[in-house]
Amino acid sequence: MHKNNILILMILIFSCSCSRCSSRVQSNANYESTTDSVRTVLKGLNYPWEILWGKDDHIWMTERKGKISRIDPSTGKIVFSASVDEVVSNNEGGMLGMVQHPDFLTNGLFYVVYDYDSGNGYREKMVQMKFENGAIKTVKTIIENIPASSIHNGSRLWITSEATPHIFMTTGDASVQPNAQSTSSVSGKVLRFNLDGSIPTDNPYANSPIWSYGHRNQQGLVVANGIMYASEHGPDVEDEINIIEKNRNYGWPTVKGPCNETAERAFCAANNVKEPIWSSGSSTIAVCGMDYYNSSQIPEWKNSLLMCTLKDASLRVLTLSNDGLSITNQYTFFKSRFGRIRDICVSPAGKVYLCTSNGGNADVLVEISKL
Repeated sequence: MHKNNILILMILIFSCSCSRCSSRVQSNANYESTTDSVRTVLKGLNYPWEILWGKDDHIWMTERKGKISRIDPSTGKIVFSASVDEVVSNNEGGMLGMVQHPDFLTNGLFYVVYDYDSGNGYREKMVQMKFENGAIKTVKTIIENIPASSIHNGSRLWITSEATPHIFMTTGDASVQPNAQSTSSVSGKVLRFNLDGSIPTDNPYANSPIWSYGHRNQQGLVVANGIMYASEHGPDVEDEINIIEKNRNYGWPTVKGPCNETAERAFCAANNVKEPIWSSGSSTIAVCGMDYYNSSQIPEWKNSLLMCTLKDASLRVLTLSNDGLSITNQYTFFKSRFGRIRDICVSPAGKVYLCTSNGGNADVLVEISKL
C-alpha cells in the first residue's frame, strides 16, 4: 500500500476510535487585545463565589468564608458587608450561590446557599434572607440537610421571569456518585421551588423539588430566551454545557459528556439521557459561572454564553445558534491574565464583571467595557 494511503487510513482509524480527542465545537485561537478597556473595581477579596448585578444597580457578592457584600460598581466601594455566622467553609464548601427576589427593591428579599455543620455532619441549605435598614436577616429556610462535602457542592441559583416565577438550585453529588441517579436523593440535581419554598405541583415527582438529575457538579446557571443552560465539571474529561429540561437524566456517573462509548450509548437509550450541547473533550478546563450576553456594548459577543474557567484561567465566549439549541463557535479571552475566574455578571449597559478565585486575599473584581 502506498505510504500516503497508509497515513490517511491511520488518521481515519484514530479519528473514529478517539471519542474524547477534542471539543465538539471548533475552538478559535486565544484572543488578546491591546486596546481593551479593563478596570479593576475592587482588590483584596478572598474567594468570591457569586457576583450578580442587583436590581439596585449595585454588584452583590458572596465570598466562600461567609461574607455577603454590596458594591458600588462605579467607585469600587463596599457600601454594605456582613457575614453569616452559620457558614462553615471547607475547601470548596462555604457560602455559595445568591439570587435576588423579583421584588427585591420593595421587599428586600434574596436567597443564598451555604454549607454548615448540622451537628450530624456537613450539610448544605438554601435560605431566604432580607436586606433592610442596612442589615440582613434570615427569613426562612427553603431546604436544608442537603449532603455536602469538601468538593462537589454546586451551587447556583436562578429565578425565572415567568408570570409565576420559580427558583432553581443546582446541587453536586457531594462525592457520593450514585446519588446523582437516585430520585430519593437531592444530590446531583437541579431543584425547583416556588419562591415561598413550597414544591410546585407540576414538578416531575410529587412532593419533591427534583427537576432534573444525573449531574456531577454544576457551577453555572443562566436562562436566555426561555432556555436554561448549566455548566458542569467533568471528572478528568468532558466538562459540559447542558440545556436543562424537566425530568431529564444527564447521565452521571455512567455518562461523561456525549453518549459516544458503547456502555454510554446503551445507558442513554434506556434512561432518557440528554446530551450536552458542548463538552471539553479529552481534558477539562474547570468550567464555572455563566451569563448570557446580547448587548451592543461589545458587539463581538452578542448572542453568546460567557463562561468562566478555573483550571484554564480564561473567559470562554460561546456563540449560540439562532434557536439557542447549539453552540456554533467558541473563543478564548484573557487567558492567564487574571488567574482562576470564578463568576461573571453583566450590567444592563452591557459592561461585564468578573471575579477571580486565586485565594490569599488577592482576588479581584474587574470590569470589561469594550474590546
